[in-house]
Amino acid sequence: MLKYFLRRCWGLKTALITGASRGIGKGIALELAANGYDILFTYRTAKEEADKVVNMVQKEYGNKCIALYAELADEKTAMNLVQTSLDILGRLDVVINNAGVTIKSPLSEMDANDINHLLNLNLKAPLLIMKAVAKYMIREQIKGSIINIASTRGKRAYPDDAVYGATKAALIRATESVALECAHFGIRVNCIAPGATKVREGNEEHSKKLGGKIPLKRVGTPKDIGQAVAWLISEQASYITGETIKIDGGLILPGMPEDVRPEAGYGWGEMK
Repeated sequence: MLKYFLRRCWGLKTALITGASRGIGKGIALELAANGYDILFTYRTAKEEADKVVNMVQKEYGNKCIALYAELADEKTAMNLVQTSLDILGRLDVVINNAGVTIKSPLSEMDANDINHLLNLNLKAPLLIMKAVAKYMIREQIKGSIINIASTRGKRAYPDDAVYGATKAALIRATESVALECAHFGIRVNCIAPGATKVREGNEEHSKKLGGKIPLKRVGTPKDIGQAVAWLISEQASYITGETIKIDGGLILPGMPEDVRPEAGYGWGEMK
């Protein structure tokens, strides 16, 4: 209790992270907790994993950490999430739009419900959350930070990826406009575009083969993304806004290699 009181006196900050029960969101939550943030994060299906994250944060760092069920594809849930977070945490200094889903399909065969789900969760929800948090931070004169988690698939085209890729490309573009709208108020808005990142245990052979195709010779980890977020919201990055940072080990740098040998691989081929 004394430790918590002292942290309050030292100016503890708070963060809302969407989709942090596992994978990249979990990596972000742990890094922010290590940097002294109280955290509220959302989950949709992985309650058991969400509870483990809460326990880990509280045990390792002594931070306040709350897991909140949220169906962010529902417009009303997304619209109300910031106010719900304020009711629980008291204030918000940082918001991380991480929750999302991917559905691979040729567009000609894609179900309209799947298209709507991707648009609602990957793009509409972050827009509604940014709308609410920007309004709050402007009103309360909080020079906060908003981070959107996009993807390198929003910067480079792949087959069977028209809708997911489009949502991430749109999120990158939206980040730039919102950054301009918020800059006058000292609110920074940035984007991180992860590449191939290992978000679940298992399938080590695939990760090894995929890592061999990446210039830095490994796949990314949630910790890689979490560390980048922690830096980007810190004072060390106080002059950065409207930027999208690729974190992909150089994955998409080669573009369209002209080496036609079968063993060279790469190219624009299928995502695995």
